[in-house]
Amino acid sequence: MEQRKWLTRAALIFFVLILVLFISNSTFLTIDAGERGVLFRPFSGGLDKTNIYQPGFHLVAPWNTMYVYNVRETQVDEEMEVLSSNGLNIRTDMTVRVNPKFDKIGDLHEKFGRDYLNSLIRPEIRSAVRAVIGRFEPEQLYSSKREEVQQMIQEELEERLGANYVELRATLIRDIQLPEKIKAAIERKLQQEQEAAEYKYRLDKEQQEAARKIIEAKAKAEANRILNASLTTNILKDKGIEATLELANSPNTKVIVVGGDGDGLPLILGGNN
Repeated sequence: MEQRKWLTRAALIFFVLILVLFISNSTFLTIDAGERGVLFRPFSGGLDKTNIYQPGFHLVAPWNTMYVYNVRETQVDEEMEVLSSNGLNIRTDMTVRVNPKFDKIGDLHEKFGRDYLNSLIRPEIRSAVRAVIGRFEPEQLYSSKREEVQQMIQEELEERLGANYVELRATLIRDIQLPEKIKAAIERKLQQEQEAAEYKYRLDKEQQEAARKIIEAKAKAEANRILNASLTTNILKDKGIEATLELANSPNTKVIVVGGDGDGLPLILGGNN
């Protein structure tokens, strides 16, 4: 009986020692806000991709490893030289903003590791930019197609990164630099196009003004034709008589001579005429 008690006591002490040893060697880990953790268990299933550890305090066995990921939005800047559709070197300065998919940290870790920015993001940026810019000529990149190029790169990257457990928040083209000779030639061409457009505008305006004057002259001619057709001799005499009567009734000094100039209308002479 005594021997059994001693064995029980020894087993309990041994268990307590093992427990103390385990706790003392365990890792006390705090996952901060904006972070997630994925646990690797070498003796029981390897990487646990199902359970994503949330922010807070965690106790990790000494033989296990917790990989902590920053899941906040991260900005990646990339400068590179790519070829346009006609084979000219174009220097581009890109910025993308990304973050890992919170529930896919385990898959991301298994496929790319914690250095996924360099093993995944940067190569995909370079590949997408080369693929899109290679469809355009330098003149298009310099002027009219910049927003379209940016949108196409965004869509290309969104598809590639989404398939690899990363969310793309934004894609920005900070700068596109062309060879100086090409840039100068494009600027001269754009200036000439602006001057041609201005000349065409002035010419159109003058043509519109000339057309307006022709229409106005035709309207006046038509009005005079109608007026001349309606003014007969009798109407003119009648108008003359009305005017003579109005003058005769006015208080101004005048001399009225009846029957002047052969048209039968009276002549009215003022005091000074």
